[in-house]
Amino acid sequence: MFDDPNQIPTKIGIILVPEFSLMAFTSAIEPLRSANRVSGRELYEWDIVSVDGSAVAASNGVEIIPEGSIDLIDRPELIIVISGMDVQRYGSGSILSFLRRASRQGVALGASSTGAYILAKAGLLDDRRCTIHWENLESFREVFPHIEISSDLYEIDRDRITCSGGTAGLDMMLFLIAKQHGENLASDISDQFIHDRIREPHAKQRMALRTRLGVTHPKLISVIEDMAANLEFPLAQSELATRTGISSRQLERLFRKYMGTTPTKYYLSLRLNRARQLLEQTSMSILSVALACGFVSASHFSKCFREYFDKTPRQERSHRVLVSEFKNDTTHHSDVQASF
Repeated sequence: MFDDPNQIPTKIGIILVPEFSLMAFTSAIEPLRSANRVSGRELYEWDIVSVDGSAVAASNGVEIIPEGSIDLIDRPELIIVISGMDVQRYGSGSILSFLRRASRQGVALGASSTGAYILAKAGLLDDRRCTIHWENLESFREVFPHIEISSDLYEIDRDRITCSGGTAGLDMMLFLIAKQHGENLASDISDQFIHDRIREPHAKQRMALRTRLGVTHPKLISVIEDMAANLEFPLAQSELATRTGISSRQLERLFRKYMGTTPTKYYLSLRLNRARQLLEQTSMSILSVALACGFVSASHFSKCFREYFDKTPRQERSHRVLVSEFKNDTTHHSDVQASF
């Protein structure tokens, strides 16, 4: 895939799923457009489609009018699924059947943002390494525990390419363009987008913890990393302190000084925020969510959740469903449309 510079134009099909990420979409197609412009040749051509050919709204409400339905895609080298919010609601039978058929025909398959969920649901990632947007990483692991998924920027495993979304799509497409047509062209395209470097596949999606939190104390960073890695089976405060080589009292002082809270409260906030993601992104029962986030019972979990978010887990899930239904009812009123 993307090895033969003489295979031009390379044909790519892009499937937009409702509530897709507009950033992921533009990051995928703009490098292709620029490759044609900078090279002065038609290196790539692409079809932008939706499942049924109707207009599809991005997560920000911008509506894209596709060129047609998925059946429009004709003998592509690569198909990329681009999705975003609430991807779990859009893995319909027609798109799954289409992707399975394309796989049987030897078409390379890709996904950006949360699109890996749809490939996984179609059974097309069972023996492949993949990635997904960091916000959906843990819920993906819960739903598809047999699939090897990473937190890397993008993954290329034989005939599967998956990307975490956002601007990572730009790096992935530039990486593929460099592989097929050389690093000079990819660098020239990168310059066009004021993109100072092409990140490697195994770059991380998120900023380093010390940058994200604005904290540089190495022992505090180490403890927070241990907390984040042990949400299902929380570690005792004494064990967290021992692992880092400090006393429990020193640990308390570090958290109060730098985080403005106690270790216990901070750890609980990590577990509750993970629980909120699972409630939003999976159909796991409330008890299953509770156990996955280190709570011994649904009642204890519900009590802690309500105290932290001012709503019960059931209300959180119901609210998410109502918001999704409201967005579906109003997307056709979008004032901004684009046609390609």
